[in-house]
Amino acid sequence: MALKGYLLLLQLGCLVVVLSSVTTIKAVTPPNLLLDTSSVLNRSSFPAGFIFGTASSSYQYEGAANEGGRGPSIWDTYTHKYPDKIKDRSNGDVANDAYHHYKEDVGIMKDMNLDAYRFSISWSRILPKGKLSGGVNKEGVKYYNNLINELLANGLQPFVTIFHWDLPQALEDEYGGLLSPHIVNDFKDYAELCFKEFGDRVKHWITLNEPLSVSKNGYSIGKFAPGRCSAWQNRNCTGGDSGTEPYIVSHNQLLAHAAAVKVYKDKYQAFQKGLIGITLNTDWMVPFSNQESDQLAAQRALDFFFGWYMEPLTTGKYPSSMQSLVGNRLPKFSKVQSELLKGSFDFLGLNYYSSQYVADIPFLSDARPSYLTDSKANLSTQRNGIPIGPQGSSDWLHIYPRGFHELLVHIKRKYKNPLIYITENGYDEFNDPNLSLKEALLDSYRVDYFYRHLYFLLRAIKDGVNVRGYFAWSLLDNMEWNSGYTVRFGINFVDYKNGLKRHQKLSARWFKDFLKKH
Repeated sequence: MALKGYLLLLQLGCLVVVLSSVTTIKAVTPPNLLLDTSSVLNRSSFPAGFIFGTASSSYQYEGAANEGGRGPSIWDTYTHKYPDKIKDRSNGDVANDAYHHYKEDVGIMKDMNLDAYRFSISWSRILPKGKLSGGVNKEGVKYYNNLINELLANGLQPFVTIFHWDLPQALEDEYGGLLSPHIVNDFKDYAELCFKEFGDRVKHWITLNEPLSVSKNGYSIGKFAPGRCSAWQNRNCTGGDSGTEPYIVSHNQLLAHAAAVKVYKDKYQAFQKGLIGITLNTDWMVPFSNQESDQLAAQRALDFFFGWYMEPLTTGKYPSSMQSLVGNRLPKFSKVQSELLKGSFDFLGLNYYSSQYVADIPFLSDARPSYLTDSKANLSTQRNGIPIGPQGSSDWLHIYPRGFHELLVHIKRKYKNPLIYITENGYDEFNDPNLSLKEALLDSYRVDYFYRHLYFLLRAIKDGVNVRGYFAWSLLDNMEWNSGYTVRFGINFVDYKNGLKRHQKLSARWFKDFLKKH
């Protein structure tokens, strides 16, 4: 089947699987996926100037872990010291070797007709000791200058994330990393170095990526670096307290964000003329039933995922539900800190993948303090045995495109319609070693995922939500944190067995066609 014919079927809301010369059509129409197919969706469907891009992060992509003067991060330590915590016992030492392949990767983006690229800077690549006093690594600065210049030379805008989870191990060793208030000044200094070195060309800065994932997975569940949680919860934790540490870490991340934003606005924004924001992630929370208790539980769950950060960024304080349920374990902001936080973003980066059902949990007097139970809400991807949507390869990812629209409209209504960039949205498949390359490139389910989410994104824009851009996760297959290389999120295939050669998947060809300028 010709690509154009295939794409037309996808536009009509069907999922097409093509194997060799045989074409099979499978309808995918759960209630939350139904689309209005009266019009074709493409770049011209979106407002003029809307930005389309892809995203990545330094630890998942760069490799070259011991090259160019880079210092170790907590993810280097975690994957090497606790390899059993990674599904395939892998690490990011080589990853996609983007450090050496960046020109090729920029060429891939240009060929796909993309407008922008979101990537993160490895803190320990430019500050190996984590601090200015430990010396600036000029080789690291040179690498990012080269990448930024290559992007601009090919008509691609750089969207730069300053911190995407790979904290320098030196700071973890010195004072416990994100658990210490010392992180605020060190992050501020690191961010200012980035503004000085790259701000003449970078016009979109993101301070932090998903502070929720860091606090929840790194300090409550213990499945991300540095792997901390309560011993009663998981004997394999590296230490920690799930009832206090997630809140301390989030508190310090918010203060670090505010400090970096203040430096940018006070010293750089006026002449560099860029924007600065933060990327938050959340699932959309669907009440398990129409009962008031479940409705309220869904609101609390959203507070403990999204409001945890968005409320301080807009009001200078934590959600009242968190203050009530967490009590003295929840840190407090001083008046000065509160004022610094309020309005400390020019735009909101939003990562959306999935949604969950939420049911109320009656108060349990003997429950141990833990972030996972503090909200008194039970989160599930099933209701009465029926999934909220088809599952990706990761157990946390269930396809619920309607939730994308609902979340965006909620943000518009509750937070005065901020400027938003969708900084991640994507779908993963199992890395099946038995598939031929030809079969592995036919990622029709991913095409369907993107089309449906872009459809609901467009609906949100038509409903007045102020979204200016969309970044698909991810440009390439990559090291997916504790899942290692067992799943693939890429629009382009990386052949890990044959020199990391890049191959276009069907979704890359679909995006190329979708993004044609004429």
